Amino acid sequence: MLTYPIIDPIALSLGPVKVHWYGLMYLIGILGGWFLLSLRVKQKNAPIKAEALEDLIYYIALGVILGGRIGYIFFYNFSHFIDNPLILFKIWQGGMSFHGGFLGVIAAIYLFARKHQCSAFALADFVVPVIPIGLLAGRIGNFINSELWGRATDVPWSFIFPTGGNIPRHPSQLYEALLEGLVLFIILWLFSSKPRPVLATSGLFALFYGCFRFFVEFYRVPDEHLGYLAMDWLTMGQILSTPMIIMGLILLSFAYKKTAR
Repeated sequence: MLTYPIIDPIALSLGPVKVHWYGLMYLIGILGGWFLLSLRVKQKNAPIKAEALEDLIYYIALGVILGGRIGYIFFYNFSHFIDNPLILFKIWQGGMSFHGGFLGVIAAIYLFARKHQCSAFALADFVVPVIPIGLLAGRIGNFINSELWGRATDVPWSFIFPTGGNIPRHPSQLYEALLEGLVLFIILWLFSSKPRPVLATSGLFALFYGCFRFFVEFYRVPDEHLGYLAMDWLTMGQILSTPMIIMGLILLSFAYKKTAR
């Protein structure tokens, strides 16, 4: 068993203003994505010009934040929202959903492409290789917050989390940071470094993210108010990841069949 590093969730206090590590991780993810997209926009086949990149980042940041919050309320806490609709705005209490954020980014890409008169499909392929940077940062934020920890285990790399009782647990946040963050980034960055059919990169992202998330859910404890939804193992995360796997396969098939014609 490893010793959990106790880190104050508040990274910086400036009088009444408190900056949390979790919020900083979102900022790091957005800035990291911005930097990588500034490299990709220099490629000959980039769907937008460099001067439009700042506007794209603004759209994506809004999509992540609004989609992530609305998605969490809708997918994971809807009954509470019905009783108290104001919880939608209480972001400081926590609660963001990747799947909601993903839908928010899709909406942002569509709206940006419509405004700038470029292909939304090509823009999606341009953006998705940098999304894992945000996922990596966000899962590290979960680890610092001692939240979304895993099931009880006796593996030598387990941790006793301050909020998880006196029980060694899987560091499922770090599993997700590794698979959905680092590994997925490497796969997509290398894959997209060569010309690919339109929607192939987006399909690969959906497929691998869905598979990685579905797998890690076997080691992660589901939200307490939801629990396991069926068969004592099926979680909401797995239900939401299944359509992504299917969508990824469909997009890849469509992309390469269209190219073969």
